[in-house]
Amino acid sequence: MVDSIYRTRSLGVAAEGLPDQYADGRAARVWQLYIGDTRSRTAEYKNWLVTLLRSQHCQTVLDVACGTGVDSIMLVEEGFTVTSVDASDKMLKYALKERWNRRKEEAFDNWVIEEANWLTLSQDLQKPGEGFDAVICLGNSFAHLPDFKGDQGAHKQALTNIASMVRPGGILVIDHRNYDYILETGCAPPGKNIYYKSDLTKDITTSVLLVNNKPNMVTLDYTVQVPPEGNDGITELSQFRLSYYPHRLEPFTELLKNAFQGPCEHSVLGDFKAYKPGQQYSPCYFIHVVKKIG
Repeated sequence: MVDSIYRTRSLGVAAEGLPDQYADGRAARVWQLYIGDTRSRTAEYKNWLVTLLRSQHCQTVLDVACGTGVDSIMLVEEGFTVTSVDASDKMLKYALKERWNRRKEEAFDNWVIEEANWLTLSQDLQKPGEGFDAVICLGNSFAHLPDFKGDQGAHKQALTNIASMVRPGGILVIDHRNYDYILETGCAPPGKNIYYKSDLTKDITTSVLLVNNKPNMVTLDYTVQVPPEGNDGITELSQFRLSYYPHRLEPFTELLKNAFQGPCEHSVLGDFKAYKPGQQYSPCYFIHVVKKIG
């Protein structure tokens, strides 16, 4: 009963056993339509990220959850040297198509795209020298990784692998939804999506699954109005489910610091603004910035 309710609708297993929630290709297409292209990225997000990277003198950027490539394309266009990886080949095909279509532009011809898994990242991707100037994992992507054994061992391994790609003096930028608010209230915080502005009609419902009386999974059921593919002019409603591990702010902060296995500077923002615990406004997302000292 529980499995039939909470199982992700897009089934499949990517390389090395990481569940690929976009494996059937349909969810990947609907998600691409939902988030749009780089023009659908909010100006606030783009300006914040680009300003942060430039203020830290970053040139080489590893996008470890590139999906369809929206953020990577934005950064390539802004002049960064980008390497993009994802565990879902169905998502990567959109990034590969964009690189092919723009291959005559030198920046896009030099854009590196690889299929890689966070749990085997060091084997899947060769680190350049001491590492990348910046590694990004945004859009609530890390929460896709389940807690397979109930000890967060997979989360610890993945974060350690991701942190290992950051050069000394470089930064990791990683985020997650405000799961503290979701677990306490049963719904997402009110407010706009800080990453993209979709013009598709949509509805999102939230469910929380407890395992041994502990929150183990949050599912978001999306209903989006999909424009017709052909000439029939028929618009359809598409439904798909994505599942996430509900990372709370304080425990995730500790996981991050431990992943660096050495000195680091950590700061956290709420929806790209300075965040103070207990503040009146509840952000939709927490964004962590960790700088490797050494």
